[in-house]
Amino acid sequence: MGKKRSGGGLTGPQQAAKFLGVSVLSGVVLAGIAIPGAGALGLAAKGTVEGFDEIPANLKTPPLSQRTTILDAEGGLIATVYSRDRQVVPITAISPYMQKAIVAIEDSRFYEHGAIDLKGILRAVNRNAQEGGAAQGASTLTQQYVKNVFVEEAGNDETKVREAQEKSLGRKIRELKYSIQVEEELGKQKILENYLNITYFGQQAYGIESAAHRYFSKAAKDLTLEESALLAGVVQSPSRYDPLNDSQEAMKRRNIVLQRMADVKDISQAEADAAKAKPVQLKVTKPKNGCITAVKGAGFFCDFVRNTFLDDTAFGKTREERAKVWNKGGLTVRTTLDPQSQDSVNESIKDHVDQDDKVATAVTLVQPGTGRVLAMGQSKPYGFGKNETQINFSVDKKMGGSNFGFPTGSTFKPFVAAAAIERGMPPTKMYASPFEMEYPSPVQTCGDKPWVNTSKDRVPNESESEVGPYGLKEAMAKSVNTYFIEMISEIGLCPLTEMTSKLGVIPANGAKLPEVPAIALGTEGMSPLTMANAYATFANRGVYCTPVTIESITDSHGKALTVPKSKCGRTMTERTADTINTLLLGVVDSGTGQQSGLKDRENAGKTGTTDERHNAWFVGYTPNMSGATWVGSGGAKQVSMENITIGGQYYDKVFGGGLPGPIWKQAVSGALSGREAPGFVTVHIPDTPSPSPGGKPSGKPNKPGKPGRDGKPGDGRPGGQTAGTTGGTNGGTNGGTGGNDPLGGITFPPGFIGGRD
Repeated sequence: MGKKRSGGGLTGPQQAAKFLGVSVLSGVVLAGIAIPGAGALGLAAKGTVEGFDEIPANLKTPPLSQRTTILDAEGGLIATVYSRDRQVVPITAISPYMQKAIVAIEDSRFYEHGAIDLKGILRAVNRNAQEGGAAQGASTLTQQYVKNVFVEEAGNDETKVREAQEKSLGRKIRELKYSIQVEEELGKQKILENYLNITYFGQQAYGIESAAHRYFSKAAKDLTLEESALLAGVVQSPSRYDPLNDSQEAMKRRNIVLQRMADVKDISQAEADAAKAKPVQLKVTKPKNGCITAVKGAGFFCDFVRNTFLDDTAFGKTREERAKVWNKGGLTVRTTLDPQSQDSVNESIKDHVDQDDKVATAVTLVQPGTGRVLAMGQSKPYGFGKNETQINFSVDKKMGGSNFGFPTGSTFKPFVAAAAIERGMPPTKMYASPFEMEYPSPVQTCGDKPWVNTSKDRVPNESESEVGPYGLKEAMAKSVNTYFIEMISEIGLCPLTEMTSKLGVIPANGAKLPEVPAIALGTEGMSPLTMANAYATFANRGVYCTPVTIESITDSHGKALTVPKSKCGRTMTERTADTINTLLLGVVDSGTGQQSGLKDRENAGKTGTTDERHNAWFVGYTPNMSGATWVGSGGAKQVSMENITIGGQYYDKVFGGGLPGPIWKQAVSGALSGREAPGFVTVHIPDTPSPSPGGKPSGKPNKPGKPGRDGKPGDGRPGGQTAGTTGGTNGGTNGGTGGNDPLGGITFPPGFIGGRD
């Protein structure tokens, strides 16, 4: 590079003292911006020097914001995100033409002076005095670098950015002190390298490497003379000299740079003239940033990863601290996204629901036992255009999802059954289960005050043919509403809320699950991720694992960040989970979920459809994969899914098993193709026993139970299993008689005593 000497023979303090003397006497601020004399600001020379000495000695140089790369589980690129498009490169990876061009036009005496260019200051003072303004600046390249550091440190805070750029004497003095320090600690080559990496070149390009790719689609090391001169010229005013918006103005500025390079003998005049004769030739690469660029339809998963980072205290004590780390970028984030699963989800969605349909669908797949989120997709793509959205239908509100989630319908019923079985209720438990009934009242809550049906609300079954008595196996397969209302009325609400809390089943809006019997029918809005992960607990034989999306993170220096792992814990006994698995296998084999059955492996699941068919669900699983599919209204306007065309197919009525089920089936089939097919551990649950006059008691005969009225249960005492068209309750041992209904006596298979097998 030639000319390389620093400081003009003066030490840092000597430079500062001499500079301050010149500055105060001539009434100009550093960098040649015209200001009144120091006295007019109430700032005497003595005070200025004292203020200078009080400035902290250490310059905080923040790490430059860079791109963050998000990868799938196999290392494939999902998306590149950044707050500022920058790739930091060493000086050896920057074209010598570029190094010479930026020095020639911004600070031609860079290698001859120290942090302050006294000759440049005097020249600027003289020129500005002649023209009566701030026609010429005198900031050295080092001072410009220091200013850019403060701008970079301000990040996206507009107030701090303005403060970093304000034309005040105080800022200039602070900038001077730090410039002296930087010159002494870094040296010229490192300062030039840092400057070229931090400087803004317009068009969202920060640093020379990004600028080279943005304007010429090449690396900074490959920039030609004329390309280097053009980029060096842009720095002074990125908007004015933007070659994309005004190529003629950019060319004029480029030619000024070329002539300056010739004047300082970096190139010959002949080289300068030859380069000037060439037109501006760009090869533009449009900036690609953010989750909108994600491949494999993983925009929402990408956004969920970002929100997970910002929400987790492992990456910083406060959200502000975590945001700083994320925005600085330079991270390589390896995620749990499984490419095969994601492809299968996308294909299934495309085959069943169109982007411009009145309703939408979302599918999420997770891995039982690890909490790893394997796939996440929806029919409304990530974006800002028509039939696009930035709302992630698969997750909770705080993670970028819907404000309230989506009512789950009967997919909530397995949680009721799990809570009851865990409390000792036998899986052969029978209830009268009429077609329609009034909600039983009172029902015990977790507090002292029970729930009371003051409004006399009633609950019907889906079909008038659904009339009990039913046992749990048949009630689950047919999804009998009144059965589960009677069940929750008997066990109380607290066991259910405790069970759902352990399973991570929390409403999407973050509210507490209300203690009312209607929750048994899935009245509260949930997200597909919540439901898929809760069902994964059944697949994992009662052990719940928190969902995770991030496998590992390394920073720009290759240092690994600590990444939180899934937290797993037992929520129910293996026996309870195995019983639920057996029940939900029955739903797929012979119940409402038959269209969801997989051909080459066992799978269990549950359908759900809400009032007026605004939402339809299928949540299902195999031992090694769990998934939830929701179909419904993604916006504020609720669409009734009757007499509707979805994905080009007409439906008179949409059921959970009729559309969500097949979507789930195709998605999971492809996701598991070629992978192991383990089976479930099941238990024997007898079919509903035929009514008989009464079973032989195993202990003392119990007294007949009183008849139930208006759908309320009777008060059969321990020792008998009762049922009847109007009511009846269970006892603890087999045999006995029930209410006064002819069906009151139920023969119980041997071995079921007090809910224990």
